[in-house]
Amino acid sequence: MRILTVITAFIFSLLAANANSTPYDHIHLTANNAREAVDWYIKHFGGEAGRFRRSNDSELPIDRVFYGDIAVIFFEREPTGGSVGTGVDHISFSQANVEETIANIVADGGTQIGNIIEFAGMQLGFVEDPWGTKIEIIDDPALRGTHHLHLSSTNPQETLQWYEDNLGGRMETFGGALPGLHYDTIWLFVSPAQGELDPTEGRAMDHLGWSFPNLELAAETLKANGVEFTMEPRDFRGIRISFIEGPDGVRIELVQP
Repeated sequence: MRILTVITAFIFSLLAANANSTPYDHIHLTANNAREAVDWYIKHFGGEAGRFRRSNDSELPIDRVFYGDIAVIFFEREPTGGSVGTGVDHISFSQANVEETIANIVADGGTQIGNIIEFAGMQLGFVEDPWGTKIEIIDDPALRGTHHLHLSSTNPQETLQWYEDNLGGRMETFGGALPGLHYDTIWLFVSPAQGELDPTEGRAMDHLGWSFPNLELAAETLKANGVEFTMEPRDFRGIRISFIEGPDGVRIELVQP
C-alpha cells in the first residue's frame, strides 16, 4: 500500500509539473478592423496571417498573425482606450533596423513616442499603433519577432513573483540590468506604475494568454494559490479555455490546445 501511495504521489507531482509548464500562447489586441490590423502588423513586423488555431476553414476570419508559436490576435471592435494606463503598458518586437521601422510605422498611421535610445548596446524606440497599443521596437539579435511583454504594477517585484509562481518562466536578467521572466520565445518585464491603473479588458491590449497541457489540473493548482477565475474552464471550438485575473487588472486567458 505504501509503495502504491508513493507511486501515485510521484505521478501526481509529474502531472502538476507538466501543468505548470506554461508556454506563452498569444497576445489579444483590439482593433475596429481585424484584417486591416493583421495586414498592418505583417507589413511592419513580419509574421504569418492566419485563422483560429491555424485552421484552413475559409469560413473563419483571418484575424491573427503568427510569430512562430505565438499569435497576435485581434478582437474586431472599437478599443475603449490605449494600452498605456493599464497593467500591460506595451509589447515589443525585435527588428534589425529600429530607425527605419519607426519611420515606416509613422508614415503608416502610427505615432512615435519619445526618441530612439540605447540599452545594453541595443537600439530601441517606442511607437503606438493606429488602434492604441504601445509597441517597443528593439534590435536584439538573440531574439527576433515577438520580444517581450512589459507590465506596469504598483508592486513590480511582487507582480513578477506572482507570474513566476502561477505561470512559470525562468527568472533571469535581460541586458545585465533588467530582471524578468524568460519563456524561451518571449520575455516578461514589470516596471513601476505611473499613477492609477485601469483593467485591460476592452482596451487596445485586452489580454495575455498562456497555454496549459491540462487546464483542469492547472485550475486546481491556481485556485489553491488564491488565483481568481473570472471564467471557469470550458470547451470552445475544440479546445479548452478559461480566464483569470492577474495583478493590476490584467486579464489572462488560459488555453488547453
